[in-house]
Amino acid sequence: MKKGLIFAVSIILLVTVFAVGSVYFKGKKADKAGSVAMENAEVFNRDYSQTIGGDDAKVVITEFLDPGCETCRAMHPFLKQILSSRPGRIKLVIRYAPLHEGADEMVKILEASKEQGKYWEALDVMYESQPYWASHSNPQPERIWQFLPRAGLDIDKIKKDMQSPGIQRIVEQDIADARVLNVTKTPGYFVNGRPLMEFGYEQLLDLIQSEYNKYYRD
Repeated sequence: MKKGLIFAVSIILLVTVFAVGSVYFKGKKADKAGSVAMENAEVFNRDYSQTIGGDDAKVVITEFLDPGCETCRAMHPFLKQILSSRPGRIKLVIRYAPLHEGADEMVKILEASKEQGKYWEALDVMYESQPYWASHSNPQPERIWQFLPRAGLDIDKIKKDMQSPGIQRIVEQDIADARVLNVTKTPGYFVNGRPLMEFGYEQLLDLIQSEYNKYYRD
């Protein structure tokens, strides 16, 4: 009986230590991101970054995405819904963390599509066709070219523009910023510089709402 009690107490202590350590680690990570936000806001939103939402929005979501990421694809409609539910008050900033095979080329295509005013159309087509070109077991990024005309793009111009040194610098800068913020998987979210510590729809919504409540009353 005594041994069993000691064992039970030991397990409880271990669980408690793990839980406290986990909270401490998450707190330190959040504090680090907050420090970065205070010292260098550009790490979340560069001048070239694609955005959608109100320019004067008080709530800014920064998403580090990979066009080949299945979870990014699944979250995309959810983010659109959030933006439409609070027009002008929430802004989404797109950053890149191209981790999948061929993702860096997809990012260059997206950046080149800006020249034709078709960024969001290109991103939508990439997500819609993702199962065909970004299969984890057999990725075939070159297949994206058969789908991109759906976005109304001049394909020859895209192929030329995506080779721009400026676009290469954008990719490199986003990767560097992702490293600074310790983004190791996609999607990576920050709301007003605060990192999403536990991934999920509800968790992201709660983080957005907590920031929203600081600035808006409705």
